[in-house]
Amino acid sequence: MVELEPEFAENPEPRCPCVLLLDTSGSMAGQKISELNEGIRVFKQELQGDSLASRRVEVAIVTFHSYVEVIQDFVTVDVFDPPLLSASGQTAMGTGILRALELVRERKEVYKRNGIAYYRPWVFMITDGEPTEPDHIIQRAAEQIRREEANKSVSFFAVGVDEADMAKLAEISVRQPLKLKGLAFRELFVWLSASMQRVSASAVDEQIPLPPPGWAYI
Repeated sequence: MVELEPEFAENPEPRCPCVLLLDTSGSMAGQKISELNEGIRVFKQELQGDSLASRRVEVAIVTFHSYVEVIQDFVTVDVFDPPLLSASGQTAMGTGILRALELVRERKEVYKRNGIAYYRPWVFMITDGEPTEPDHIIQRAAEQIRREEANKSVSFFAVGVDEADMAKLAEISVRQPLKLKGLAFRELFVWLSASMQRVSASAVDEQIPLPPPGWAYI
């Protein structure tokens, strides 16, 4: 019999993984990064109020600026401590996407090793700019997203803020990218938490309708 890793022995609930893939380049400085930080705190508060979601939803945070950082590896919401993000540098978006997808694949292996059921992972990207990397890296990231989506291995969402290049986001994401209304980060993260609550309360592999994104221009 396989001995479960402690986190799964203590909490054998199915997992609902969500990577927040966040642009922390220099153009996000000021009010944008401040509102984003507040939105992440709201995300935690909203999910923590749902006892099932707080034990099933796992959050990871990957940031991209001049380079890519895993700010938070996967943890359940009940032990998630929202970081204070700062903004500087360029926009290594493609590398960020590839790292987020890799993080998801690594986490799924951990679930399988421990016999833990899991929902289709989400990668939720928020950016206010356009990539500053060579085209071949962006192309590779877009191709990887298409493969993962086709295999139902991940659900990738892209949200453009302020002067984001929405045409470029549409080339990268299989789903239509959404444009944030102003700096409605709080409303975005309330919606994201409500969506995670719906998913985590459903059966694994069940198709469920998501609430309408009132925070975005469609």
